[in-house]
Amino acid sequence: MLLTIDVGNTNMVFGMFQEERLTGSFRLMTDAARTSDEIGLMLCMYLQRFGLRTEDVEDVIVASVVPQVMHSLSNAISRYLGKTPIVVDDGVDPGLPYGVSGDERLGADRSVACIAAMEKYGRPLVVLDFGTATTVDAVDREGRYMGGCILAGVRIATEALFRQTAMLPKVELVRPDRVLGYTAVGQIQAGAVEGYIGAVEHLIGKAKEELGEPGARVVATGGLARLIADGTSLIDVVDSGLVLDGLAIIYRRHKDRR
Repeated sequence: MLLTIDVGNTNMVFGMFQEERLTGSFRLMTDAARTSDEIGLMLCMYLQRFGLRTEDVEDVIVASVVPQVMHSLSNAISRYLGKTPIVVDDGVDPGLPYGVSGDERLGADRSVACIAAMEKYGRPLVVLDFGTATTVDAVDREGRYMGGCILAGVRIATEALFRQTAMLPKVELVRPDRVLGYTAVGQIQAGAVEGYIGAVEHLIGKAKEELGEPGARVVATGGLARLIADGTSLIDVVDSGLVLDGLAIIYRRHKDRR
């Protein structure tokens, strides 16, 4: 069994693959203060929940955008699973060619998502990841990364509104029935969700324009992808397991090269 781990700013998502099939997944909150023993014991508990043993884990591959947790996570994997994790951009190159100049590397999760989207949905592509931040990435017909953009996630935006205003309440992120709301809660939800959909639609349109591919397929992933995708016709596919699938794809290619 292959264990894949996507370490994001809010959550660490663990996925178990048998051959090429995702058979189970679970999440832990990303916390830099968490010890390796805490992570290891929770990992063992979840594996047991799926009827698996630590001995069933043949290898581990990780994509992380939170360096602060990697020491504890790596120690937990070593101590409780007896494995040294393969880390994207450290132990293995994701294999995403760049069609833009510059020395700056794309975040591991974004590279992995692009690799998975190409493998599963072809190219050209616009790939969106709705997480703590929302990222937009473009891949051309040759499979080259052509740039992207980053904006604050919709949850961050509403949290900032709640913290920086005296009388506006904290609200649940749901799409309201109308933009012209009757209550403060409804109005905030309309502005946050419908306004965010509008921003995303604009970015998709500009990305396709700059890519020169008006028919590029748009793939979305991340915890809030479905909320936004339900409000627009510009997102073609919502794939919640895109990064985990990408990790499995990169692992298989890495293993074949070895």
